[in-house]
Amino acid sequence: MPTSVFSQLDKSLHEHLSDLMRLAAKADDRTAIGLARAELPRMVTALKALLDEHQPDENGRCPTCRTRRFSRRLPSPCRAYLAAHLCLTITREEQRTTRDEQPAGRRHLRSAG
Repeated sequence: MPTSVFSQLDKSLHEHLSDLMRLAAKADDRTAIGLARAELPRMVTALKALLDEHQPDENGRCPTCRTRRFSRRLPSPCRAYLAAHLCLTITREEQRTTRDEQPAGRRHLRSAG
């Protein structure tokens, strides 16, 4: 069975993200800083582009995720917007907790958070 273009893109993207996570976790400080400088602007641009696609319309509904034209649901953020928000804010809180629990010698990037 041939692989679809989506499955190839999906695999490639997940491999790239896994590589970034692995490097960020295991690289020395100099490499991690270089990685952040190179990849962070690209990640922010990608996330902004995704969120732009899910920007609520004048009724407060996501035009990309809306399944029915005349839905009576109350205005609320779509799953994509909520997922991005929760991932970023929950991760930030977890990182603060983790950093505060680390020995003083490992808090050198604290001002970046």
